[in-house]
Amino acid sequence: MIFEQINTGSCLSYLVGCSETCVAAVIDPEINQIDRYLALAARAGLRIRYLIDTHTHADHFSATLQLSKQLEVPVVMHRLSPAPFVDIRLDDGEMVALGRERLQVIHTPGHTRDSMCLQLGDRVFTGDTLLIGATGRTDLPSGDPDALYDSLFHRLLRLDPALKIFPAHDYKGNSQSSIAQELATNPRLQQRDRKTFVEMMRSLNLGMPKHITEALRTNMSGGKSVAQLLSEAAANVPFMSLAELKSRLDTLSGGLIVLDVRERDAYEEGHIPGAVLLPRGQMELRVNQDLPDPTRRILSYCELGRISTLATATLREMGYQRAVALDGGMNAWREAGYPIKPGREP
Repeated sequence: MIFEQINTGSCLSYLVGCSETCVAAVIDPEINQIDRYLALAARAGLRIRYLIDTHTHADHFSATLQLSKQLEVPVVMHRLSPAPFVDIRLDDGEMVALGRERLQVIHTPGHTRDSMCLQLGDRVFTGDTLLIGATGRTDLPSGDPDALYDSLFHRLLRLDPALKIFPAHDYKGNSQSSIAQELATNPRLQQRDRKTFVEMMRSLNLGMPKHITEALRTNMSGGKSVAQLLSEAAANVPFMSLAELKSRLDTLSGGLIVLDVRERDAYEEGHIPGAVLLPRGQMELRVNQDLPDPTRRILSYCELGRISTLATATLREMGYQRAVALDGGMNAWREAGYPIKPGREP
């Protein structure tokens, strides 16, 4: 077996494969680690054949769909996953074959309805069902403390105590544990009575994950996060530095249209001299009127440089092939001490 654990903050994902056949899977891939999974697989001589999520994640962005499109391999989840892009839907007791290795599915609802654990040889990938020193929470959509009690005490914890566990998260720098160790030391597992366990889970009063709405939206639908949209836009537009723009304004060179894509109140409070206002929210409706010459060079900027990156990508998609984005934004322009003009341009 080939095994790699990838740590992204508190998120843990795994590359596992068969050394004889070079077939591999990535378990709980995180969107910011795509290049790392590919590099690790290449280094080990593996071909990623499956992309597996142990459940619908609510606290980070899954890379399964993006990797699936990139590698042309299937997304694998439990049959109860709400995601429409899942290619292989598994049920309890079924297996995924990785060459000579086998990933055995154990349906463990509780954290979510579609939670599953995956046993591979001497280890179990426990997703958010069983964590090191804790368990998955049950107060997010489709969570159920009664179901988690059954999944833990009637299923997972009845496996061989020597099995190593590898969860999808750890918040204290741990990399692995074992079922025996968790039975002995995990505070939540000391509540062996169902009623006491359920009451404990219902009274945890945990804070909500930072990106819960966006994460659920993207992981359940296959939609894109704001960070993905920005990354894709940035990969397809050129930029101009603050200093270069300042130099061109000083020398009046280049015939550059400077486009402020913020809202009117921000523009009138202070803008780059000579900039014209075209708010991002009105761009598609006003672009033909306000920018009649698609051959002109256009530079867009906003407050922090993110909305203008999206705006520039939109302009280029609409045929303004000389559109560029300011590397930075109005905030950086102010901090650099460059001139600012209040009010409307004549």
